[in-house]
Amino acid sequence: MSAELTKARSKLAGVAALLKQNKHMAAVQAVHDGLILILKSPLMKNENEEFARQLSDVVYTMNADQNLRKHYPLVIKYEPGAEKALFEVMQELLKVLQNAVTEEVQGDAALIERQKRESLDKGQAHLDRQEFDEARKVFDKLVREFKNDTSLAADIADRFLKAERFQDAYEYLEEALRHEPNAIYLYNRIGIVLRKMKDFETAEKYYFKALEISKDDEFLHFNMGRLYADQGQWKKVLQSAERALKINPSFAEAEKMRSFAEKKLGG
Repeated sequence: MSAELTKARSKLAGVAALLKQNKHMAAVQAVHDGLILILKSPLMKNENEEFARQLSDVVYTMNADQNLRKHYPLVIKYEPGAEKALFEVMQELLKVLQNAVTEEVQGDAALIERQKRESLDKGQAHLDRQEFDEARKVFDKLVREFKNDTSLAADIADRFLKAERFQDAYEYLEEALRHEPNAIYLYNRIGIVLRKMKDFETAEKYYFKALEISKDDEFLHFNMGRLYADQGQWKKVLQSAERALKINPSFAEAEKMRSFAEKKLGG
């Protein structure tokens, strides 16, 4: 027996064990791959008979598996010499199982998103009632459960920012930044929070670090201009506005910033 036929025999021999482990996709794939090897190989009479017996046993085992029947209720048929027809059934069964997996994944994703939304709404309700410690408990638990979801942490930070809880917002943004250190939008938000906290020096450092990653973000330059405006550094405001406009000449807010800085400078 050739190496390929030995491989085919091995694949078919493992089907029963895979089914017992509820690894339906792997079991069907093994039959599928085994049939490919059988169909493309010239078989001697004794090899034909051996594989016919093995395939009959495999099909019987598959038909007897109740969990597999939930996905594919049709009886799988096989007769010696009808290996090609069985191969086509395996192709169909693989598609059915793949669709089931896709639906399960989508269902899980929908459930996760619903759980996130419920927790966000619960935390927001605490924020609305100014129950800040309770809000943090809800949001901290959520961030621990989805620690790699930077958008979620940024969303929570925005909620604290709107509630004017700037230190809390800063801490959630810092957590998000640890998982996505090159996210420009996080630097922008941290800069905004620190500006509201009057920590101008730290805010400027964050903006400079962000500019090392992306020099062509007009919003970074614009927000730096707002930072300098809060400090009355009108020359730097003008420079920031001009840099933003160089990147995006139609940036209306940056144009207003430039005009305002020019007036302040007596230009």
